[in-house]
Amino acid sequence: MVKLKNYNVVMKHFVLLLTFTTLISCAEKKFTLTKIEGKEIGITDKYSEVADPSIREQAKEIENFIKPYRNKIDADLNTVLSNAPETIDKSGEWQTPMGNFLADITFEKSNKVFQLREKKSVDICLLNHGGIRTIIPKGDVTARNAYEIMPFENSAVVVVLKGEQVLEIINYIISEKKPHPLKGISFTIDKSNKPTNTLVQGATLDINKIYYVATSDYLSYGNDNMLFFKKGLQKFDLGYKLRNIIIDYFKENKIITVNKDIRITKE
Repeated sequence: MVKLKNYNVVMKHFVLLLTFTTLISCAEKKFTLTKIEGKEIGITDKYSEVADPSIREQAKEIENFIKPYRNKIDADLNTVLSNAPETIDKSGEWQTPMGNFLADITFEKSNKVFQLREKKSVDICLLNHGGIRTIIPKGDVTARNAYEIMPFENSAVVVVLKGEQVLEIINYIISEKKPHPLKGISFTIDKSNKPTNTLVQGATLDINKIYYVATSDYLSYGNDNMLFFKKGLQKFDLGYKLRNIIIDYFKENKIITVNKDIRITKE
């Protein structure tokens, strides 16, 4: 009897051990990434310089595939659309030739679309100085210039703001001390750094009035600390990319003209 009892105990222990081992082996295994390997395949027409024969052949196939598309794109981008009699740059304390140019054409093009769709007129245009990536050099101007100026996929929108938010725009410009592209507003910065003689479309700013402000979809979400746009009563997406606004202007005007009027003055 003693031997049988000992045998049963041993069997119970064996079954428990077997069950525990089975559970461990069936448990979800966790893997840890320890190493990543890869090869760089250069997309270049100089595939003959690639040392590895297999990679060289892949690069050649890729180049042959994309070459017709690249040639077509290059031809389109390099087509002369207009001419700049002088370099249009970004230099200036409160406004710049480039800023005035972009604000003016964005205002004009956005206003046409807005009037057609909503039967209303744009009052103001505000863009951001940092969004202007380069200048327009003197001489022939192509679509490539537009892509260099505005490489982003931003579109024009119109935000409905109260007059008090328009005043926030003015105070923002003063505090930022950057020549943000501006159209439709003029004002003077007095000696105490406050705005005076504030005009919107030639009329004194009315805090209680509704104004329609053209800007980019990026800024309309309050980016670049333009938080006043988040207080907008309504927003209209015009479906018109800022880059296309520039290209359309180039196509319609063989000579680029820039309005250099003073929009912001300081005592």
